[in-house]
Amino acid sequence: MSAIRLLVLCAVRRHGRAHGYQIRNDLEFWGAHEWSNAKPGSIYHALKQMAGQGLLVAHETEPSTVGGPPRTEYGITARGDAEYFALLRSALTSYDQKPDVLTAALGGIVDLGRSEAVALLRERIAGLAAWRAAVTEHYVPQDGPGSAGHIGEIMNLWIHSADAGAEWTRGLIARIEGGAYTFAGEGEIFTGILAEDQENPYATGVPHPGDAE
Repeated sequence: MSAIRLLVLCAVRRHGRAHGYQIRNDLEFWGAHEWSNAKPGSIYHALKQMAGQGLLVAHETEPSTVGGPPRTEYGITARGDAEYFALLRSALTSYDQKPDVLTAALGGIVDLGRSEAVALLRERIAGLAAWRAAVTEHYVPQDGPGSAGHIGEIMNLWIHSADAGAEWTRGLIARIEGGAYTFAGEGEIFTGILAEDQENPYATGVPHPGDAE
């Protein structure tokens, strides 16, 4: 799964309708340019690609009254909404994805109901436990890293990663069950998007040809 599709769909959905520069600004505000492939070129490519796939709809806008260039604004379609939630649920439950996929899913987790979010995270823990059990049938960490030469460090890394991932997920579940955050159906969620005239303290300031779209 590509994190960029999930991120772009999430941001467009939060705005309702937005142009590429707004989406890029939001994702930089979330720090996605540091932990994912959400670079300017990939953002504009994803917008155009998903519009071509019917997940987004493109709206041509008029030039601004102060002389700015026309831009293409995107809105999410019913197909795009269904794709977004499918990607979100998969990212929260799949333990074998790259870290940026889970990180992207955390940006959209409050779009789910609280009980569903908890259920999906519990499914993630179960997947991690099953994977760990399968691995340790053939490799026992207690044998020590020297038992398989330096190659043993590979499995040590993954087992420790699985354990840390499960521990972090249990902590998140506890926070959610304890009432943290506002989820869908509970009131106004925190969107984490910027108004068009709001300064982004994390912006890279690097122009891109797609900014004029």
